[in-house]
Amino acid sequence: MAPHSDSRGPGVLAVDEGTTGTRAGVVRQDGSVAHVAYRPIGVDHPDHDSVEQDAAEIWTATLAVCRDALAAAHADGIEVTAVALSTQRATAVLWDGVSGRPLTPAVVWQDRRYAGDLLALEDEWDADLLARTGRPVGSRSPFLWAARQIAENPRVAEAAKDGRLRFGTVDTWLAWNLTGGAVYATTATNACATGGYLLLEHAWHTDWIERLGFPAGLLPELRADDDVLGVTDADVLGAALPVAASLGDQHAALIALGGLDAGDAMCMYGTGTFADAATGTEIFPPVPGADGVLAQVGRREGGTTQFSLEAYCSTTGSALRWLCEDLGFFGSPAEIGELAATAESSKGAWFVPALAGVRTPAWRPRATAALSGLTLATGRAELARAVLEGIAHSVCDLVDGVTATTGSPLRRIRIGGGVAGSDTLMRIQADLIGLPLERVADSATASLRGTAYLAGTRQGLWPSLADIVEAQPAGRVFEPALAPAERAARRDAWRTVLAPHLTGPPPA
Repeated sequence: MAPHSDSRGPGVLAVDEGTTGTRAGVVRQDGSVAHVAYRPIGVDHPDHDSVEQDAAEIWTATLAVCRDALAAAHADGIEVTAVALSTQRATAVLWDGVSGRPLTPAVVWQDRRYAGDLLALEDEWDADLLARTGRPVGSRSPFLWAARQIAENPRVAEAAKDGRLRFGTVDTWLAWNLTGGAVYATTATNACATGGYLLLEHAWHTDWIERLGFPAGLLPELRADDDVLGVTDADVLGAALPVAASLGDQHAALIALGGLDAGDAMCMYGTGTFADAATGTEIFPPVPGADGVLAQVGRREGGTTQFSLEAYCSTTGSALRWLCEDLGFFGSPAEIGELAATAESSKGAWFVPALAGVRTPAWRPRATAALSGLTLATGRAELARAVLEGIAHSVCDLVDGVTATTGSPLRRIRIGGGVAGSDTLMRIQADLIGLPLERVADSATASLRGTAYLAGTRQGLWPSLADIVEAQPAGRVFEPALAPAERAARRDAWRTVLAPHLTGPPPA
């Protein structure tokens, strides 16, 4: 069945709550998004390792954009039939289940305040966690943070003693508020990001969670990503609507970009770049030489889990911003692309964009960035070319890590994100990956659309995910132009340049 093209008719209210802002929009029957509303959200850095947010601000901003989107949809004649959530992952909230107020600032997924304590547990727990949760001990844990809050924060300790304490990631917090406190649950894609979710069992890893000092009795209920979690409180949202899907943001984007079957992948270029690939119902364990490639839930529909792999490099758009705003080398990221397009090569110049460490192919969080190979022949155009090639090589490392883990090539890569708007970067990227890259037409709304597609399919708005995803407009395709031998030579040269940054043991 082809999606209906009328702008009126049924639609899904989709929420995309990210780290720096929250959006809501209405996904219509043709799969497009209308009436997107946005509010920024503050992020605090109390010290070098701590990253926090105001959970009350997250909720009030989300409620405001939901109301704005609903009002615009009503005025446009769209009948909203369901709500779907897409949220930042592993950011945790502790709140009072009676008053509904947060008891402490939320701890953001980037927080590393307990990295040293977690390092001491690696020898004992890494093998078990990698095999069962898809993630190592790592450098952050919302469960350890919550356990320390219970032990050290009097307000949290009192709420725990009185049975009023609630804990959850952002999806749990929003669902609880939207339903007037009726729903205390999380879904598989959000739970797996906490490091305490058993991939095969769809259950909490209570041995590990309790080892961190967190009481298992406080864990929210585990649900499938396409479960109807509950019904919104009409006094809160202005309408009683089923909350029909809840996904982590990158998982939602993977759906919208067509990552439904094994071998389908996406790369989302933003501040950093996420590379995600669907692996079907099979979980792939880590392999040597591909650090940072994590097995996780792609989506859980009913009783069936579709898994995925994810790799991430943290400095893509942030590297461009640093070169332009902090160093003043270029006027804008767009200028970098324009200059790079005029250079046939970098003339031996290299840029390693490891401004916040390296994750893949080796986990070296304290690795540093570098500009090298500069000579009197290096002009601004060659330097710009080196910058884009360094970013493209870093993304290739993610893709290589994913394919090394599965042992199979990818069959399709769709790309999106603000940085992917550079045609020059995308041509370089296609050459180095050696596959056609399709830049999707509306990647900015991918997380909104992906979670809405899952909810709408469950609610009967579309016959299947594949129907609505493949009905979206085709994007621009960038074909590789390099011969395989030249591609291999350039990748080998990059590995030689990168190697000094990967020496030494992985630091805490």
